[in-house]
Amino acid sequence: MNTYTAKQITEILQKEDMNINLRTVRYYTQIGIVPTLELAGNKRVYTDKHLHYFRAILTLAKTGESLATIQERLEKLSLEDIKKIGDQLPFYQSNKILEHESYQVNEDVLITLSPRISAELKQKVIKSVSQILKGEQNK
Repeated sequence: MNTYTAKQITEILQKEDMNINLRTVRYYTQIGIVPTLELAGNKRVYTDKHLHYFRAILTLAKTGESLATIQERLEKLSLEDIKKIGDQLPFYQSNKILEHESYQVNEDVLITLSPRISAELKQKVIKSVSQILKGEQNK
């Protein structure tokens, strides 16, 4: 189990989202939006579990959710689901959003593609996904 200080957690998270700082990490800990710190010897420390929570909080905050709503949501989720949310944080980085193009195929499917993909390939991807979804609807 990896352990971290508040400063170390902040430094790790700042590599993924520059908008987080030590004060925010401590505030989220204080209000209980992340789990209680672990004891390592006589010190309270953060672990990888806390890192997953912070990533999930940052991701959900970027979607416009309030901290109260985020806290309610996370309380109901398994650690595996929290990891899945946190894994989406890179998709919400402003440079990625500005660089990539998103296409909404239907109300449930959104495709985000890199600008390095040719226009022809983009159309093929969108068409293929649309056909797959039509096939699912006919079942």
